[in-house]
Amino acid sequence: MARRCGITGKQVMTGHNVSHANNKSPRKFLPNLQRASLISDALGRQVRVRVTAAALRTIEHNGGLDSYLKSVNNSKLSVSFQKLKRQIEKKQAATA
Repeated sequence: MARRCGITGKQVMTGHNVSHANNKSPRKFLPNLQRASLISDALGRQVRVRVTAAALRTIEHNGGLDSYLKSVNNSKLSVSFQKLKRQIEKKQAATA
């Protein structure tokens, strides 16, 4: 499983720990990935995702998973979220 958020695209960054004597040793900056179960109103089920805490706040700010995926461009989403977006759009079109 990659250490990358499917919504925001945040991934592992590298840098240095710098001591008081200015010695540098390599380190990794890991994204704050969380496992979350988000409810899709259109699909009528929970969707388990692994996203950053910032992405969870963004989804909640936009009114939930369905409305967030509807508003965002496909080029900014990972392949798995593009597939989920297509499923939601197909289900919404069938009910309309």
